Amino acid sequence: MPTTAPRTLPAPPDLSDSVLVRAPERPLPGYWAGCPGIRYEADRDRFLLTYRERRPRGTDGQDRGWRCAVAESRDGVEFHDVWSVERAELDSPSMERFALLPRDDGYLLHLSYVDPADNRWRIDAVRAGAPDSFDLATRTPVLTAAGTGTEGVKDPYLLELDGTVEMFSTVSRTRAFTAEEQELAHADADIHTTGLTVQPTARADSPDGLRFTAPPGRAAEVLDVGPPGAWDAYEARITAVLPDGRGGWLALYDGSADAAGNYEERCGLAVSTDLREWHRLTTDGPWLDVRYADVVAARGRWYLYYEQTRPDGAHELRVAVLDEFAGLRP
Repeated sequence: MPTTAPRTLPAPPDLSDSVLVRAPERPLPGYWAGCPGIRYEADRDRFLLTYRERRPRGTDGQDRGWRCAVAESRDGVEFHDVWSVERAELDSPSMERFALLPRDDGYLLHLSYVDPADNRWRIDAVRAGAPDSFDLATRTPVLTAAGTGTEGVKDPYLLELDGTVEMFSTVSRTRAFTAEEQELAHADADIHTTGLTVQPTARADSPDGLRFTAPPGRAAEVLDVGPPGAWDAYEARITAVLPDGRGGWLALYDGSADAAGNYEERCGLAVSTDLREWHRLTTDGPWLDVRYADVVAARGRWYLYYEQTRPDGAHELRVAVLDEFAGLRP
């Protein structure tokens, strides 16, 4: 059985030697390069990265999350795109974090985007033999707002364990809306910016990465938001999961106090013994001033990818190569 996860908060990593991976399209607020998801294939000695590009709202009909890509690297720093999609190909107002999962017979790519049918976030999946050959025409639904009993589901993180694919995703919790609130909830195709409901993390599992099962609504939630007034009272989005070295698990998660912090979340830590119930270690404040952090062990070191706000208000994608992370050696 897993041991009880440690309650001591580890020291945050030093990011002063981090390296730029993707710059924003323009050095202005609302232009972002980020939402990283990282995989390292030891047998091919290569890194595979998913990321998103965003433009400010109202930018010539190409605003918000307008492009997502899969990129390849030999050193974990210099990446080149091998596949990409623009939001018009999904007929969607916006896309957010994608998740790539290598399989024995190829690759699965999970797409997070706003459903044009109801303006709610959803997740689809598409499979291919190689990370440069995904065909959107073959995508299949994975999780939707209606199917999960939520106001939206997005930002998948995938973990394969003992033949089961575990998915952690952000959900917008359903609650009783007034008529006015109901009209506002999805009018702008992003309930996260409205403040009308909170955004915890839910869990679902699958034998193949395509057919996921989870109880509907709050029963699927595994990491709740913090209490009223906490730095993470509005959102708690798991972005990475790794073994804690003691038989349990450590998660990085994005948090914000309210809807005003939706675009500038910060990173906290949570622990679990079973992946089904998570406990926040960072109850007094965030651990790192970054968002969408993901980490992978490769070549005897940790590679920490994250999205960070720049002084000019734009966001950029960076990587820090570390000998130790959260007190753990690779």
